[in-house]
Amino acid sequence: MAGLSTIYEFLREARVPFTVVPQGSAFSLQDEACATGFAERHWAKVVVCVVDGEPVDAVIPASLAVRLDRLLELAGGREIRVAAEEERAVRAQAVFVDVSLASEPDVVFSDGSQVDAIAIRWADFARTVKPIVGNFAGPSRDRVPAYRLSYRE
Repeated sequence: MAGLSTIYEFLREARVPFTVVPQGSAFSLQDEACATGFAERHWAKVVVCVVDGEPVDAVIPASLAVRLDRLLELAGGREIRVAAEEERAVRAQAVFVDVSLASEPDVVFSDGSQVDAIAIRWADFARTVKPIVGNFAGPSRDRVPAYRLSYRE
């Protein structure tokens, strides 16, 4: 499920209804949301991770990051890492979805190419993919704000 084309093929083969959403020339998540009519909270991204040597897809809100420690606990594994580029083409054994996406009526997937996205009803996605739902997304742990100088310095 790693790329948009993989998601597209999977859904087409499973005969699951979805909508292809043209993205146009949006430069940010907010621009995409405004241009397509789907709220920011509906936009998802797929992060391929490797848990105990097996690839898994982590589906999270596009504005958040995967908390690897939480995903590892949910997966019941011993070690986890983000997949290398060459590992992302391998079909994942399991799909994990953050609970915040599971509470939305629709989910929109984009591969970041700014060409097209896929919108699908959550119920159809869940019924077809049978993901494991848990709480493993959070804000990026970017440490830059900790080192910003105040306006006085």
